[in-house]
Amino acid sequence: MTDYAVVNPSTGETLKTYPTATDAEIAAAVAAADGAYRTWARTTSAGDRAALVRRVAELHRERRDELAAIIVREMGKPLSHAYGEVDFAADITEYYADNAEAITKDQPIDILGEGTAVIRRAPIGPLLGVMPWNFPYYQVARFAAPNLVVGNTIILKHAPQCPESAAAMEAMYRDAGFPEGAFVNVYASNDQAATIIADPRVAGVSVTGSERAGAAVAAVAGANLKKVALEMGGSDPFILLSTDDLDAVVEAAAEARLDNTGQSCNAPKRFIVIDSLYDEFVEKFTDAMKAQVLGDGFDENSTIGPLSSLAAADRLEDQVNRAVAQGATLVTGGTREGAFFQPTVLTGVTRENDIYREELFGPASTIYKVASEDEAVALANDTGYGLGSYVYTTDAEQADRVANGIDAGMVYVNIVLADSPELPFGGVKRSGTSREMGLLAADEFVNKKLVRVGP
Repeated sequence: MTDYAVVNPSTGETLKTYPTATDAEIAAAVAAADGAYRTWARTTSAGDRAALVRRVAELHRERRDELAAIIVREMGKPLSHAYGEVDFAADITEYYADNAEAITKDQPIDILGEGTAVIRRAPIGPLLGVMPWNFPYYQVARFAAPNLVVGNTIILKHAPQCPESAAAMEAMYRDAGFPEGAFVNVYASNDQAATIIADPRVAGVSVTGSERAGAAVAAVAGANLKKVALEMGGSDPFILLSTDDLDAVVEAAAEARLDNTGQSCNAPKRFIVIDSLYDEFVEKFTDAMKAQVLGDGFDENSTIGPLSSLAAADRLEDQVNRAVAQGATLVTGGTREGAFFQPTVLTGVTRENDIYREELFGPASTIYKVASEDEAVALANDTGYGLGSYVYTTDAEQADRVANGIDAGMVYVNIVLADSPELPFGGVKRSGTSREMGLLAADEFVNKKLVRVGP
């Protein structure tokens, strides 16, 4: 029996299983990552490493069809979305190749005495990446690429439902010319992951996933005094205060909510609408949800696919049913067939409702009516999460005030789906502690070494 398997959520068919790694294989992976760090990573220039990272970006594009098909099978992503993810992973990887000099160059310090001082960024060693299933390539690219440019090495523990994409990524790094151990995929159990974190040769761990997973990894990392980077869930607010084109706002809201079939950490999930626009927004947004076509990811007519697994559909169904039982109004949706879940809209959610505090990871939304800007910001912040947020208004000064007032790592004003390789990604509160993408990502796992030279 194995925890790693490709199970097509559209059909429920188990396509292939992969054996969990043996303890000997885990030990060999750590030894290989450490060996690569102590030899290759310390004897190559940032430019040399960047050239290999650039080749990985090229391989993403050359193997685009193969890579996209893999993640449709693994987690049900519509094929057009799968192509978009492969392309974005390539762009992210290439970004770090392009910016290798900026990532690794010395940072001079203006000193009070004589002589010179610089901050020199140096690698710290092998890193473990515990990665999620919702974006199998993108999540890995934004962790692996900057750290390989810096000179760290990577041990990948992917989600159990992503064994094929994990193997495909390891193959790309090998075929790009990276030496053995620079990027190692392991089909590790949770207990084996804890063993890897505790190994003194491993310098840190990055985890993207649920709060539960983040807390578990952080506990092990803390006990072993290891640096940990966390990117967890979100219950992002979408605040609508004014607009000259409600149809365009609704289109953006629906597109952002249903990206990746609603399984995106930073998708808007709570829609907070000024009272003068509320009724019309609810009507139009509900119509947009009803217009979606559910289907197999390989069916070009499908606009959204299944959830990633039956377990994911079970969780969302339970959340929606509890919300209705506790007084929320089900405007549309709420039904499922296997892993397929109808786009769902809920209104009338109060603080007494469990769903008020929960993340909805799937095509379900809650809509709230507010009477003022201050009420909108207060509601937006009344959550334990703090990943992303969205503000729509025609008033530039109001947009700036609201952006300043929101407790989140990211604020997007009058735009959605605007993630880009150069823009840092991350949150606050229960949504995480770190930043990925952009130049900030390359500072998470480096030794910012002071070099002070006297006169």
